[in-house]
Amino acid sequence: MKVVIVGAGPAGLYAAVLLRRKWPDIDVQVFEQNPADATFGFGVVFSHEALAFLYEDDPDTHDLITGHMQRWHDIEIVHRGQKITIDGVGFSAIGRLHLLQLLQQRALDMGVLPKYGCRIDTLEAFDDADLIIGADGLSSVVRASDRSGFGESLGTMSNRFAWFAASRPYDALTQSFVESDLGRFNAHHYRYSDTASTFIVECDNATWQAAGFDGLSEDDSRTCCEKIFAETLDGAGLIGNKSLWRQFPRLHNANWFSGNKVLVGDALHTCHFSIGSGTRLALEDVIALVRSLDEHGLGLAQALPAYERARRPVVEKLVAAADRSASWYEGFAGHMDLDPWLFAHAYIQRTGRISTERLERIAPGFTASLASRGLLPQSD
Repeated sequence: MKVVIVGAGPAGLYAAVLLRRKWPDIDVQVFEQNPADATFGFGVVFSHEALAFLYEDDPDTHDLITGHMQRWHDIEIVHRGQKITIDGVGFSAIGRLHLLQLLQQRALDMGVLPKYGCRIDTLEAFDDADLIIGADGLSSVVRASDRSGFGESLGTMSNRFAWFAASRPYDALTQSFVESDLGRFNAHHYRYSDTASTFIVECDNATWQAAGFDGLSEDDSRTCCEKIFAETLDGAGLIGNKSLWRQFPRLHNANWFSGNKVLVGDALHTCHFSIGSGTRLALEDVIALVRSLDEHGLGLAQALPAYERARRPVVEKLVAAADRSASWYEGFAGHMDLDPWLFAHAYIQRTGRISTERLERIAPGFTASLASRGLLPQSD
């Protein structure tokens, strides 16, 4: 069997690893348009709960990756200069390039050497492939080869965001909300190494336009964000890496496969960065796909529909939560009128998945503080 994987990001590399782990003699070829050491963005974050899926399916890769991760157990909300800690919500993070290098080594250990710097514009060269896996992100060539067959639907959120790194580590996953002369801004930031943190700056479209960001160069935009978040950065600088202002894409596909082509990760669906699950979803897609191929003896006619049936409800549940989170962020400037404690409570409730009872269980300190201020009923 010949399998072609388009894209050598986390999903594509992990697909190669799992396929060769299960079927050592299978012909797996991976193609990537960028160099091996090129990546965009900085850190990748996982909840502690989310890492359990990787351990269950592939403890070797889990142990390899987690040995290089930063870990913390709180979320911090900064609003009106007040820092509020939401305890017990554990996360881990790793540099995106470092994650890719680890998965590249895993793929190499399995005898797979991706072809980098190989731009794919059409799939004609892969007519002899039995299976083509689209792990090539939002601008997927695999999906573009049959948009109607996949039932593609693509739109954007209205907020603007730019993805930087900060040259300092932060103690926790932090959401800093700032009111400046240019308007109201938010920064999502968390450390991914001992010396650096992801730092995503966000504002609504009206603020972005009024502040004149549409007329600034990438470097001037970075400098402006440094001034807006000078107190948060506390002497550190922002680092750019194609840190252009974007609007978050909302991608949905009515069908996850078409013929012998199948999609995973961001080529299939997007998940708003405010819940930090994009890479997790991509890796879980790959696990589900390979599991289905195994259960159906590599028979695509049965395996690909089974992959979609089993995986779609899980993805749609998480994406729905991400959409609710994104909607909250679309209106965060208005939410900033709230008292800091009410604001923090609104933040943690934004996805609709955390009841008061669950919040008390996972964040007892935060819940007790809310109750002591009369913002929650005392537990019996």
